[in-house]
Amino acid sequence: MTVTYTARVANARFGGFYKLLLLWRGSIYKLLYKEFLAFFILYAGLSITYRFVLPEDKKRYFEKLVIYCDNYANLIPVSFVLGFYVTLVVNRWWSQYTCMPMPDRLMCVISGTVHGSDERGRLYRRTLMRYSSLSAVLILRSVSTAVFKRFPTVDHVVEAGFMTREERKKFENLNCSFNKYWIPCVWFTNLAAQARKEGRIRDNSAFKLLMEELNVFRGNCSMLFHYDWISVPLVYTQVVTIAVYSFFVACLIGRQFLDPAKGYKGHDLDLHIPVFTLLQFFFYVGWLKVAEQLINPFGEDDDDFETNLLIDRNLQVSMMAVDEMYGDVPLLEKDRYWDASDPRAPYTAATVSMLHQPSFQGSTFDITLAKEEMQFQPLKEIPEGLEHGRHVPAHLLNRFLSTAPAPGGFGRRLSLLRRKNSCVSETSTTYSCLCQETQTTDCSCGPPGQPVNSVHFEGDGEPGPEATDLAMDMHDELPEAHEDKPSDPAYSLLSQRRAHSQEALSLLDTSVPATGGAASQPLPDHGPSDTPFFHPPKEIPSKGLSTASYPPWLQSPIEEENVA
Repeated sequence: MTVTYTARVANARFGGFYKLLLLWRGSIYKLLYKEFLAFFILYAGLSITYRFVLPEDKKRYFEKLVIYCDNYANLIPVSFVLGFYVTLVVNRWWSQYTCMPMPDRLMCVISGTVHGSDERGRLYRRTLMRYSSLSAVLILRSVSTAVFKRFPTVDHVVEAGFMTREERKKFENLNCSFNKYWIPCVWFTNLAAQARKEGRIRDNSAFKLLMEELNVFRGNCSMLFHYDWISVPLVYTQVVTIAVYSFFVACLIGRQFLDPAKGYKGHDLDLHIPVFTLLQFFFYVGWLKVAEQLINPFGEDDDDFETNLLIDRNLQVSMMAVDEMYGDVPLLEKDRYWDASDPRAPYTAATVSMLHQPSFQGSTFDITLAKEEMQFQPLKEIPEGLEHGRHVPAHLLNRFLSTAPAPGGFGRRLSLLRRKNSCVSETSTTYSCLCQETQTTDCSCGPPGQPVNSVHFEGDGEPGPEATDLAMDMHDELPEAHEDKPSDPAYSLLSQRRAHSQEALSLLDTSVPATGGAASQPLPDHGPSDTPFFHPPKEIPSKGLSTASYPPWLQSPIEEENVA
């Protein structure tokens, strides 16, 4: 049944597949030659009718029909629907084979867990294995035509030795309208439980392992039943079949050779035999025939599964494993490599060349580096790109600011962050209002509903814009970033600017009262292009300020700094 050619293509060589083209059994020629001959005969009949039978007026009409069919035949998506269909069928075909109930794992577990060299222990093992084989036969005769022909009735199963007459009576007395392939599995579990009570199965772990392997075996039987029950949707099969055959019906007319003397476009040559149309038919219809053969691998086609052979093999191997080979262990003796520290199996003259091939160590073992690139570098010489202090990323700060910030907002936000890190550690009497960046009229940081434009300082005068600009310029360029470079010209320039701004800062300090409630003092009104007001980083005695009036996002850092 199954055509095996693996040994023919074990080695790739020139013309390796040519010999496979001469095989007949299981070939595309055997599968397709009838349809191919029918298509060629129909094509030749239409060609002869056009050339020798039709009158001139009918020829003109036939020529128009040929041109029409040739133009619109390619609108049928043959490759698309056929490719997906064949892929689905091939995957389904292989999945069905992997679900074949093979007893190899189960027989090893039975041989290792069901103990007893006496006749009853042997009876337990053989009966358990026979029940699993019986379940496989019952499901295979339900899905495979070849197995059903071998065991057409339950009497044939009894005569074959898979079931006793007493078991047949119990099997038939169970009133169930569904497939009863699962009944031997239930008998298996009951018998295994009885063996556990008698001590044939010595512990619960072994019993659990036996039940797990039985469930795997029973699950494979169930999957075969469901594959047989749930087919590829009929509508998909119909669409693919109609698409393929309607395309070639159109090709019977549209691919006819017309009289070159008429001057039709694309009909300059008359070959009588449509070579490439025949090849197209061979490929497309052959593709469809592959799906037709694989959609049900439990038939009697050349490439269908050898189900009867599998039944014979499984019965023989499983009974031998649990009966004749039970407790049969070869004599323990030292192997020939007992004292060898580097054991190696010998090579024949045909394979000795493989001994000289180096073993694969990994794809990176062939990479070479220059000597200077392999030197370790001290970690302190590797730039980290870190800044002093704690800085919140700008994309996180944007969550608290407006989606349409004022001009120059990014620099002012960085200054706000720097001010927060510097002013929180020093018990400041005021704090900045971030609501100024949102261009709103109400400040959410202070008491609700207090307009920003109504804020006034209680002092002799308000600071001028020059003092504010100088103060913010000084704060945007904090000296902590230049402390490690005292000889930097920027550092000296910054010191001068800081000295010039002391007078303006002193005016700002005198405008704030020194007694309680400093955390809730109002802030001056700034334009949208001004930088928010801040306090200079100078030491101020602690007043025991509470963080209750700070914004929520600013309270946690302040509490951390106070604790520190």
